[in-house]
Amino acid sequence: MQNLPNSHQALLRNQRLLTGRLALLGVGSSHLLRELSGKGLAMSEHLGVFNALERHDSWQACFGYDDTAPAQGQYDTVVVFLPKARAELDMRLALAHSLAADGAQLLLIGEKKEGIAGAVKQLKAVFPQAAKVDSARHCQVWCAEAVAPGPAFRVQDWLSWNRVECNEVAITVAGLPGIFSQGDLDKGTRVLLETLAEHPVRSDRVLDFACGAGIVGAWVQALHAAESIPVPAVDGVDVQSQAVICARQTYEYNNATGSIFASDGLASVDGHWPAIISNPPFHSGVKTDTSMTEQFLRDVRQHLQPGGELRLVANSFLPYEPLIKQFIGRVERLRDDGRFTVYRAFRD
Repeated sequence: MQNLPNSHQALLRNQRLLTGRLALLGVGSSHLLRELSGKGLAMSEHLGVFNALERHDSWQACFGYDDTAPAQGQYDTVVVFLPKARAELDMRLALAHSLAADGAQLLLIGEKKEGIAGAVKQLKAVFPQAAKVDSARHCQVWCAEAVAPGPAFRVQDWLSWNRVECNEVAITVAGLPGIFSQGDLDKGTRVLLETLAEHPVRSDRVLDFACGAGIVGAWVQALHAAESIPVPAVDGVDVQSQAVICARQTYEYNNATGSIFASDGLASVDGHWPAIISNPPFHSGVKTDTSMTEQFLRDVRQHLQPGGELRLVANSFLPYEPLIKQFIGRVERLRDDGRFTVYRAFRD
């Protein structure tokens, strides 16, 4: 139990509140299920956690917001773990409301440092009867009783569309609450795109690792088309459900080509590419966490064709250059503005 997130430990402390069929939304660790006596649905938008949830036969695992597994209006207790993005909480509460049976109870659990105090306002906007029932493990537990069934949930209702432009090339990008840099072009990606305009990737097929909403792939293809140079197919991979949904929508809207799929790191990736591009994340919740990128750099060589190129942007303070040199080969800095660095390396 000591290895569980604080919010999961707070739930276990309040197991007396869990009655009937359970739905757990935003599970961060599959180990929670071993500690619970009830059964039901467990949802995570992180593929790695979802894969672990699937190994618990007595629970129904669900990957993100577009999974068709949940039976709406069938759950007596719905637990909502606070997402790191406050905008995502509204969407998660809407899903929770749709799952609730008549007279169900809904629990919201989150850490103080993650903003549970502010999140309570969002909770009470939907369930004004909610009241705090516990404070423990640096968390608060709120409960809304006698919940009436909510409207059906459709992830498409939460999609937004935004225009993104770089170097006079514009694309339209899909967004969902909780996705990285929703509705905007973050500085790191902009720097990466600028180097892709100055030093184009010369290959017919590219992999975009941690593709997010599909900006890089759709924009690169639009740039090459505008400059009348061969347009590569750009495959995209991401660990987050919302990212995969948005990338597919972005590709469809912009007539981009390439396969979009979910993978926890490169674990589910099969194939070799002449070029791999990435703007990898370095946060886990509110903490700096470079472990995913470090593992990616250890694994990426086996997916690069001999002589193939890796193009990666990262905050300049992150210690990636020695790893790139160790696991891939010669490396150069195409751009370094003190905040972001774009690395280019070729497999030996």
